[in-house]
Amino acid sequence: MPKISEAKRASRRAEITDAALRCFVRAGYQRTSMADIINESGLSAGAIYSYFDGKQQLVKAVAEQILDARRAELAAASADHAVSPAGIIRMLAAGVRAQAPVQVLIQVWAEATVDDDLRALMQEVLGRMRGTVVASLARWAAEHPPAAGLSPEDWAARTAPVLMSVMPGYILQSAIVDDFDDAAYLDAVGLLLP
Repeated sequence: MPKISEAKRASRRAEITDAALRCFVRAGYQRTSMADIINESGLSAGAIYSYFDGKQQLVKAVAEQILDARRAELAAASADHAVSPAGIIRMLAAGVRAQAPVQVLIQVWAEATVDDDLRALMQEVLGRMRGTVVASLARWAAEHPPAAGLSPEDWAARTAPVLMSVMPGYILQSAIVDDFDDAAYLDAVGLLLP
C-alpha cells in the first residue's frame, strides 16, 4: 500500500472533522453518531476509523482546530505588539464569529460537565489557550505595569482565567439571546477593560 504524505493526511483529517462539525451543527453532539459522520463525509468507515477512534476524538479535533487557530492569531499579534486585554477579547470574538458554530461549543461544554474523558480533553485544549493568553497579557502588562504591585507575569496568570471567562458569556448570549448586539458587547468590553 503506498504511503500517503503528511499533507494528504492533514487534508483528510480536516475533511473528516469538517464533516463531523456539520453533523454536530445539524443534530447536536449527543445525537450525532459515527454513522452520521461517516455518511456525511462520503468516506468509508475504515477510512474514518484510521484517523479517529470515535466521536470524542473528533470533537477534540474540532475544538483544537477552532482554539488552535485562535491561539495562533493571538500569538502572531502579540509577537508584533502588546495586545490589550480588550484587544484579546475582540480578536478571539472575531475568530469565533468567523469559524466556530457557537451552538456546538455550548453543547460540548455541557457534555464535558458529565463526561470525564471529554472534560479532560477540553482541559488540555483550553490549557494551551490559557498559556497563550497569559503570555499575551504578560507582554501587555510589561508595557502597562499593573497597579496591584504584581509582576507582569503574576498579574497575567491571575487575570487570564477571568479574561477568558468573558468569551463563554459572549458565546452563550450570541447563541440564545435573540436581540444580542454583538458590536455593543464588544464596545462594552473596551469600556470595562483596558
